[in-house]
Amino acid sequence: MNIRMQFAKYGKMIYIGHLDVMRYFQKALRRAKVDMAFTQGFSPHPILSFAAPLGVGIESCGEYADLRVYRSDTTEAMTERLNAVMAEGIQVMDWRLLPEDAPNAMSSVAAADYMVTFRENAKIKQCSEWIKHYYTFIEQSSIATEKETKKGPKTVDIRPLILDNSLELKEDKEPALFFQLSAGSAGNLKPELILSAFYQYLGLPFQEEELRICRLETYTSAADSEGNTRLIPLREAGIPILQPLEEPGEEKEKNLP
Repeated sequence: MNIRMQFAKYGKMIYIGHLDVMRYFQKALRRAKVDMAFTQGFSPHPILSFAAPLGVGIESCGEYADLRVYRSDTTEAMTERLNAVMAEGIQVMDWRLLPEDAPNAMSSVAAADYMVTFRENAKIKQCSEWIKHYYTFIEQSSIATEKETKKGPKTVDIRPLILDNSLELKEDKEPALFFQLSAGSAGNLKPELILSAFYQYLGLPFQEEELRICRLETYTSAADSEGNTRLIPLREAGIPILQPLEEPGEEKEKNLP
């Protein structure tokens, strides 16, 4: 059976790269005694894949991974079992059963939500009217900026990849920028690229370390009852498990290392 797991990444763990996170989860799932399916061959490994790799230094509560298991306890029990063996900075938030024909998380990512705030030393705070300038900047019909591609730097228009944006101002708190951005193979935009273009618009040098970025959610696209396409969180492709399940009628090749 296929499982979709949602997890959060925070604290010191945001400085762990994607490949190390993958290795970490392989070990954590073993410690939690999850009955995982393994690939065949001389070097078996868990059938485990992650949705959209998260950049180093970015916090998230909307990370997803798919894995194949032979048995599963309830959603509540599995999240508790996994969190009992997790290091501080990783928290499993959901564990759901996927339909057998569901595409994996990596191939079905369509968009992601981000929140961006600025650190105390951010140069942007020296610009007294930066909020006013932000509205002018983001409302442009076209935002041309340089993006690194496999073939080298390329000037692209990133405005069509910004699906939604807002600026939230709260009394006695720092302003926060919220972006819903296109993600996945059809078009992928990172909030750092928007902020780099905005700094350039203000005539300020861009320094990524001035930003605090959190990925709030990751989405896939799905058709509603009327055939219209809409975005749904990746977890909603699955259903909560309310009683223990076991995959029937399949020979279990447990090539545990």
